[in-house]
Amino acid sequence: MTIIAGFSSSRQGPAPLHLATQLARTTGEKIIAAVVVERAVPVGVDPIEDEYRGYIAAQATAALERVVAQMPGDFDISVTVHHAASVPRGLMELAAEHAADLVVVGSSSSGLLGRIALGTVTERLVYTSHVPLAIAPRGYPSSPVPVHRLTAAYREGADAAGLVSTAAALAKQWGARLRIASFTVRPFTMFGGSIERSAEELVVAQWARRTTDAAAKQLDDLRARVSNADVDVVVGTGNEWREAVEDIAWEPGDVLLLGSGAGPVAQVFLGTAASKILRHAPVPVMIVPRQHAAPQG
Repeated sequence: MTIIAGFSSSRQGPAPLHLATQLARTTGEKIIAAVVVERAVPVGVDPIEDEYRGYIAAQATAALERVVAQMPGDFDISVTVHHAASVPRGLMELAAEHAADLVVVGSSSSGLLGRIALGTVTERLVYTSHVPLAIAPRGYPSSPVPVHRLTAAYREGADAAGLVSTAAALAKQWGARLRIASFTVRPFTMFGGSIERSAEELVVAQWARRTTDAAAKQLDDLRARVSNADVDVVVGTGNEWREAVEDIAWEPGDVLLLGSGAGPVAQVFLGTAASKILRHAPVPVMIVPRQHAAPQG
């Protein structure tokens, strides 16, 4: 595959390139590190605009080349500057131009270190991308560890079977392990003080156990459809989404896969639960468009 790595010298730093090189270490494919310069009018219409955008492009390109020069020398990384009406549109134009199978971006600079927060660019990409979108946590470091495990997050109402099928194909192609995970959040209270606290805690515990058992059964049913010989199934639970996501073990080399909800065909769309899982994920997240077919290697 060809990987498009979006770069912003002012907001994201090298995190997208760090993730792109980790993915390329796994896939062996080339990386196109891209600076997208936004412009309101086409080139040649306004000379002053052309001069200003040219200056911005030169500064951003110099910053990107400095970052690329610090990457390990065993990667095929090229640098490009692309002018477009917006950064999301420019990245999608580059993905189409280079037949890229993956676009990599970084978290918003307003997010927590080591976590993912969607900014204006990434949020729009999440809702418009026609190719898988990988998001690096804020400050994601360079890693010599390739991707060795993919975790597909199962959610009711999502294109779960499609996501698991894609994750299984990618795991086989990349030589990575496959894990299917579900996350459930316990209610703090269910009866608004109408019963004694001890009785309520018992009911909540029973509810959590039934929910976990039901999720495990659904995951086992999905596992039966996957051809991979070794598929782990886990359920993370907690009183809030952060606890549920952190309830399962995460390791260097992990990537979490999220699928579409009820969004348009062949586009990414995140439901409420997926957005919460994304925000608390301690590892890179790859969002797979609805009905996306895994690339064949």
